[in-house]
Amino acid sequence: MSGEGLIVLSVKELRRLVVIRQAMESRVTQRRAAALLGLTVRHVRRLMQRVRAEGDPGLAHRSRGRPSNRRHAPALKSRVLQLYARHYRDFGPTLAAEKLAERHGLALSDETVRRWLRAAGIEHFGRRARPHRAWRSRKRAVGELVQLDGSHHDWLEGRGPHCVLLAYIDDASSRVWARFYAYEGTWPALDSLRRYVRRYGVPLAIYADRHTTYKSPAEPTVPEQLAGEAPQSHFARCLTALGSQLLHAHSPQAKGRIERLFKTLQDRLVKELRLAGIATLAEANRFVAAYLPQFNRRFAVRPVQAADVHRPLAPGTKLNDLLAVKIPRVLRRDGTVAHGGQRYQIQERLRATRILVEERLDGSMRLTHQGRAVRYAPVPPAPPKAVVPKPVRWPRRPVASPATHPGNIYGYFTRRRAADAAHP
Repeated sequence: MSGEGLIVLSVKELRRLVVIRQAMESRVTQRRAAALLGLTVRHVRRLMQRVRAEGDPGLAHRSRGRPSNRRHAPALKSRVLQLYARHYRDFGPTLAAEKLAERHGLALSDETVRRWLRAAGIEHFGRRARPHRAWRSRKRAVGELVQLDGSHHDWLEGRGPHCVLLAYIDDASSRVWARFYAYEGTWPALDSLRRYVRRYGVPLAIYADRHTTYKSPAEPTVPEQLAGEAPQSHFARCLTALGSQLLHAHSPQAKGRIERLFKTLQDRLVKELRLAGIATLAEANRFVAAYLPQFNRRFAVRPVQAADVHRPLAPGTKLNDLLAVKIPRVLRRDGTVAHGGQRYQIQERLRATRILVEERLDGSMRLTHQGRAVRYAPVPPAPPKAVVPKPVRWPRRPVASPATHPGNIYGYFTRRRAADAAHP
């Protein structure tokens, strides 16, 4: 309701006005009006008195135009904006509201913080329109499909070394397990797989991209072509040995669940690491191990089926034997094998031409032939060859040849001009 005679009533109040007017004109009884409006007869009489005294604006709510009794104090709003500008200037409203309650004891809803920030002209947290994608339903049980990927990001914001977050997210429940590594490669992937399997078991399938760590770029060999097989990376071979399947995504959108996870963690986890003052890789891994349980309580969902189809490890299973990099090497005629710039002497008599070198996660190495370990010893390096100094060769002084020398081209032309002058 404005001061220029314009009446601003809600739809509910306009509906009441029509019925109250009919009751005032005796077109309907007060009891019938109360039934139509869902009010008591006494309240209908009260509304009729308001309309007689004030006209149609009498039906407007009495609190309209007045400040709310539940409003926050202006001093609280000012303090929240100051804290946001000082500590959380790149935080979204939801995370900022969580940190204000956790670190400063200011319990506010995220919508209140969003409204205050927009009123202050802060709108960097607006959501962008997403392109249309074909939707795929979640798997029904935990462990049926786990998405794996690495996120290359400045997680420590320059306070420490650059690192990669290798994360596993269950497709059915969105449960997350993650760990920081110095790079994304075979050894970090195998170490993360060992830790995940020890914690949850072996999933039925792992969904990863076509990074060379997970998909070998090599051309298939002739035996592989004859067998109809594709070359496997070390990670894929170890996963097959565990009895799990490796699936490859052909686009980031195909594994959108873990891509969205990284978008969330690059917003939330980076700021959590900043607030905790984390500056080393070891500290970051200890922090993320304590952070993920509360993250999963917040964002994990209940799967369609309560079953967990992760396969537990059989008793006596040695993960160090299964999760090892295995490289075939040629056995030389002198019974030695060269690997990593070092020669090893086989201490057994073998009728073989190839030896399998197995490098393990614990740093040990084993040489096997047809699945059986063979004894070996490193060959001491050959003594360095004696350095024979080369004789010093002093530079020869250039000697100008006389003009009469037959190899002197300038002397040739001098003699030719002299001969021409003597015999014109």
